[in-house]
Amino acid sequence: MTPPPSPQDTAATRLLIERTVILGLLAALSVGVFRLLMPFATALLFGGTLAIAAWPLRQRLVHHGMRGGSAASLLLVASVLLVLLPVLAMIPSLSAQVTRGIQLAQDYVATNPPAPALLHRIPVVGEQVVNFWDRLAHGHGDLRGMILPYAEPIRSFVLGAAQALADSVLQLLMSLIVATMIWARGDAAAAGLRDILGRLAGPAAMRAAVVASGAVRGVAYGVVGTAVLQGVLMALGLLVAGVPGAALLGFLTLLMAISQLGAVLMIFIWGGAAWWLFDGGSTGWAVFMAGWGLFVGTLDNFVRPWLISFGADMPMGLIIIGVFGGFLSFGFLGLFIGPSLLGVMYVLLEAWRDGGAAGAEPQS
Repeated sequence: MTPPPSPQDTAATRLLIERTVILGLLAALSVGVFRLLMPFATALLFGGTLAIAAWPLRQRLVHHGMRGGSAASLLLVASVLLVLLPVLAMIPSLSAQVTRGIQLAQDYVATNPPAPALLHRIPVVGEQVVNFWDRLAHGHGDLRGMILPYAEPIRSFVLGAAQALADSVLQLLMSLIVATMIWARGDAAAAGLRDILGRLAGPAAMRAAVVASGAVRGVAYGVVGTAVLQGVLMALGLLVAGVPGAALLGFLTLLMAISQLGAVLMIFIWGGAAWWLFDGGSTGWAVFMAGWGLFVGTLDNFVRPWLISFGADMPMGLIIIGVFGGFLSFGFLGLFIGPSLLGVMYVLLEAWRDGGAAGAEPQS
């Protein structure tokens, strides 16, 4: 006959059942919260990235006597003027300009055109360039047929990016709201986060949070900041020179720059613009466009290292994966979210390999 359970066994069984029920309820609650927040994942991630990137500026405003709510309002107005309004102004004509530009390029190459007169005047290598053009255009038959297999993927990607930008307007607006809330109540949120991390994993987790915020700033300043600067400067140069579709070409420059392939691919933008200007008789503006394009294309070699010094560096391969993976996962805003997420993971792994971020003190 089995002996009756002792009071200690009964108490232990009751405690196990209670903990199991509590863990089940917490798991169900976590799943519910996760499903609730999933539609807002992009807005939360981008808003958090924007808030972390601009946090030093917010702290500087507060340090000079501005209240948290006022600093948040000022940063919101600046974000709307610098980010939201330009996007809203660009969206209506962007897709149409993309389609028209690709069609014009296809129509041009369909005629197997002769080498432009500008190529003949290039010193030293002009003759070789013209010969290569002639062999490409006439020696291999239909130039349009050669380019066509590559044109459709490029067209689909650019149109997809333009459509994703339009679809991201609501997410962008929500991201600005999230960032503003963090700017306004960031001190209390940072104190709560430090307390939670301290309870979960001690000082190591608090130092990891500092390292992670540095990674976000490094990507935001070095990768995104440089790309946005190059896109804006290219669009301004094209606009001043009178090149049509300056907004579209600036948008393409942004995509090329943030993908880390811009230095090579930007030549087609400013080189094509200079060629169009020269062909139209505007030699002075063509020279200006060529010089401006070289300046913008090489700008990242000087600006990016300086901007990254404010955060943390990461390998270029991870940036490229983050850009395209983020775009596929989160849409247009994923171009900025993807590198930030991989940057955080990379620096945390590096800190773990090095035994932790020695000497790093938690900051708000």
